[in-house]
Amino acid sequence: MRKVLTALYLLYAALIFIGLMFVVLPLVLIASAVFNINTGKKIILFFLRCWAWGFSILSFFLVKTVNKHLVNRNLSHIYVGNHGSYLDAIAVCISLPQYFSPLGKVEMTKIPIFGLIYKRIVVLIDRSSKESREKSVDTLKRDIAKGESILIFPEGTMNKTELLLSEFYDGAFRIAIETQTTLMPFVMINNRELLPRVNPLHAHPGTITTIFITPVDVKGLTLDDLPMLKQKVYALMEETILRYA
Repeated sequence: MRKVLTALYLLYAALIFIGLMFVVLPLVLIASAVFNINTGKKIILFFLRCWAWGFSILSFFLVKTVNKHLVNRNLSHIYVGNHGSYLDAIAVCISLPQYFSPLGKVEMTKIPIFGLIYKRIVVLIDRSSKESREKSVDTLKRDIAKGESILIFPEGTMNKTELLLSEFYDGAFRIAIETQTTLMPFVMINNRELLPRVNPLHAHPGTITTIFITPVDVKGLTLDDLPMLKQKVYALMEETILRYA
């Protein structure tokens, strides 16, 4: 019986997700056609935040944000967070207080409706292509140079392991050092429990808590310090998950 109820709940949530996407899609297409890239992306992000709030309220996947005061909105940041659920996109749209350019997998553009919006806001990367990886890094660096913030999930993909965090890629930390941009680590608690990637029939309503951690300054660091920096951020995020989970 529980599986049947969960399946009905997921169907309801999916219909809300798709229905709100249909509402947002024309606005996104107009914004991308009328405005330049930078202005258009900011307007699209506003619409996506409205979509995320609507989905959160109607589907009962609620989002709570802790320590938002730690984010200096006058500075550019490289946001780095854990990634364990499809709900993460909802949480970051609601919780991150600045405009940001997210890094995302090119495969997601193949999803009907969602893909049309996704490719207009996300810096796309094909990890199997060296050229794509280099191009995405250059794009993110240009965004930082323009005073914007970026978002990278350092695990690279959803964590399907039993570990709190899977191994981090170097990308976010390399960009931070090369651009001397402050890292803003955060973790999302309860995301994997509310909508498990491995077993979605265990999904249930509840609250995702996004917790911002102390910013990590990289001034003066060189690429020789990259392993230390990556381990430091990993430890901060792991410790926070353990404390709040």
